[in-house]
Amino acid sequence: MHPILIDFGPFALHSYGLAMAVAFGLGIWIAMKRAEARAIGTKYALDLAVLILIFSLIGARFTYVVTHWSEFADHPLDTISPVQHTGQIGIAGLVLLGGVIAGFMTAWVYSRRKLIPFLVTTDLFIPSLALGVAIGRIGCFLNGCCFGLPSDLPWACTFPPESLAGDVYPGVQVHPTQLYESVYMLIVFAGLMIFDHGRAKGGRRTPLVNGVLTGWFLILYGVGRFFIEMLRWYEHEMILWQGGAWRLTISQLLSAAMIAVGIVLIVYVNRKSGETPDPLRGKASAARTQQ
Repeated sequence: MHPILIDFGPFALHSYGLAMAVAFGLGIWIAMKRAEARAIGTKYALDLAVLILIFSLIGARFTYVVTHWSEFADHPLDTISPVQHTGQIGIAGLVLLGGVIAGFMTAWVYSRRKLIPFLVTTDLFIPSLALGVAIGRIGCFLNGCCFGLPSDLPWACTFPPESLAGDVYPGVQVHPTQLYESVYMLIVFAGLMIFDHGRAKGGRRTPLVNGVLTGWFLILYGVGRFFIEMLRWYEHEMILWQGGAWRLTISQLLSAAMIAVGIVLIVYVNRKSGETPDPLRGKASAARTQQ
């Protein structure tokens, strides 16, 4: 575990922050390449990516504060202040699912303003999101957060005492749930990129219906996250229900909602595609002028 890669005294290069920077950088690059191939406009992709970066961080922080309010009740300014009451510089505490939801909301608002169909926009960014989650979870592993429950499996990890995992389970091996999710999302990313080339039909590759890629991401991410949550440690605030060895967390509830939305979306857009033309037609020329 290496939460701090380079220490400059009051300032430090944190592994989690670096992982997020790499994730956003690669995600933006991929989205711009995909936008160029789709004649949507690289400027549209870049501008939206910057907005998603800002508002997804706000959403992730807001969700963490709401679900961990006891940490901030005595020092509410710590929710937004870059200098914490302890003197620490930087804001720690984000909930990934909150950032994902905020990112989708940002894409919806911006796509409507630019007259680009929302599902065209989400399909454009979905592979980047999957890759971003995979890289971000590596940062979580190096930071010693988002860890799992005790395990005696050969690949279980023991975190140092100065980490959150080591503080909760000192000297105890736990599931590296961060790496579980990272590997899983790398597979999802690769699958989405391959699937996005279209499906074989009559010896030709036919493009996917707009929204199908987004729907599959919601299903795959939701399923993976729901089951990984079973192995993950959580504070009491994040657990909605506990009964013996079984429990339901806020993240599992959100994951189940994502699965349901993904299924409904795929069914809806496939049915709709037989009734209406591709909504991107007629938009491409307008989008090119934004480059």
